[in-house]
Amino acid sequence: YGQPGEALYKAGMTTRLNIAVAGSAGRMGRQLIGAALRAGHKVSGGSEAPGSDEIGKDLGTLGGLDPNGVMVQADVANAARDANVWIDFTVPAATLSALSSAGAPAFVIGTTGFSEAEEQQIKSASASAAIVKAGNFSLGVNLLEALVKQAAARLGKDWDIEVAETHHRHKVDAPSGTALMLGEAAGLGRAQPLNDLRAAPYDGPDAKRIPGEIGFSVRRSGGVSGDHEVTFASEMEILSLRHTALDRAVFAYGAIKAAEWVAAQPPGLYDMSDVLGV
Repeated sequence: YGQPGEALYKAGMTTRLNIAVAGSAGRMGRQLIGAALRAGHKVSGGSEAPGSDEIGKDLGTLGGLDPNGVMVQADVANAARDANVWIDFTVPAATLSALSSAGAPAFVIGTTGFSEAEEQQIKSASASAAIVKAGNFSLGVNLLEALVKQAAARLGKDWDIEVAETHHRHKVDAPSGTALMLGEAAGLGRAQPLNDLRAAPYDGPDAKRIPGEIGFSVRRSGGVSGDHEVTFASEMEILSLRHTALDRAVFAYGAIKAAEWVAAQPPGLYDMSDVLGV
């Protein structure tokens, strides 16, 4: 997929899916509903937290299109009852709860901020469901991830690696899931896990950079959809690899692409590199 657009997605679509969307009244949820409907799929369910004022609203309307007669529910199992794929871009606790209660055969997870123990829960759930989980669903970011891995593998450890990210003021987790994904790619390039290479925040009178570590910096500003830059710096030159999202819709259309792919897969834990064949 290259650009958001109904014709592009319908052109490659072979099966009309029933898709259910968690957090369907949120900013990302509305984008996901609109992208699914424009791609020719049916949005068969959607959920919001119990007590939400959005419960009972029409999903098609929330997606910016004509009403489709399907209403937002508080009960996840009911919202997912007819779904081929459950798409979840919410918060860790809600996503993990849906994994155990939704009962869908396939999941697309764009939620970020999981702990190591929570990541293990997702891995365990993949024994019985096909799951695509990614920190970012844009084509550009996933190509950037591959380039970062290659650069880290080819440039020596005397090149400092820094990951910088900017997101809108409402984002709660930091660094972003995408920034961590890029850091993990750099670690793979250097044949070490990110946990062994991640630098502590530079703060205070004794915040000297340790050679070989991967540093992160975070900005929260206005309505920025997402900006990520990875720099490789030696004493004499700097290589910068950067991606800027201009429209939040790019993540929604990537998630629909993932849903189309994962619906035909056996149980397992996948990422966007599997979906795109990167």
